[in-house]
Amino acid sequence: MIIDPPLEEAVFLRRYKRFFADVVLGDGSELTIHCANTGSMRHCLNPGAPCWFSRSDNPKRKLPGTLEMVTTDGGLIAGVNTARSNHLVAEAVKGSVIEELQGYSEVRTEVRYGEEKSRIDLLLEDGDAQCFVEVKNVTLEAGGGLATFPDAVTTRGAKHLRELMRVVAEGQRAALVYCVQLSGIEQVSVAEAIDPAYAATLAEAMAAGVEVLAYACKLTPGEIAVERRVDFFLPSTR
Repeated sequence: MIIDPPLEEAVFLRRYKRFFADVVLGDGSELTIHCANTGSMRHCLNPGAPCWFSRSDNPKRKLPGTLEMVTTDGGLIAGVNTARSNHLVAEAVKGSVIEELQGYSEVRTEVRYGEEKSRIDLLLEDGDAQCFVEVKNVTLEAGGGLATFPDAVTTRGAKHLRELMRVVAEGQRAALVYCVQLSGIEQVSVAEAIDPAYAATLAEAMAAGVEVLAYACKLTPGEIAVERRVDFFLPSTR
């Protein structure tokens, strides 16, 4: 995903009321921008550290920009705009970066499905063959090249796993893709201590045949793109 114009650098000050962030520009002035992330952003709220944001020329927007990347407590770069994750993975599927999800002629987004009134992030189709793909953005660093998900309790995430299990039970393919917008990551796992119910549901889903993939992203002011597969494991298996 080429970003044109490139993201602007600033200094992160604070996030508040979930969707607002204050940053300091190069001239010393403060700017309030949108924060498109509903999670806790644990380890990503680092006052005084470099951050990057995009500007919008849409006159109907209340805020002039969106927080895109931050510097974590551990000095990593994290992509915190969760609205980008689906686009990044869709682009990677179409560009043959995610080898495991090839062989489909059509990629549809935000398709209604399931018993719990969900929307699947990506629906891959080729004739009668379908693959339901759920995408999750990962930014929680755990040290030693490890990132974990979620960064807060996610009942929505557990619901999506139940829907994917039903898809597999009905004879179709289902996959969960962890889109790792965090630099320096080699492994991904579940933050079991944060949400044990989600961890248990994920283990159940994997046992039922839901595929789990983790892919790390390249993060620069001019481009964000899914780049390479990284290892995923359940805490109980290590």
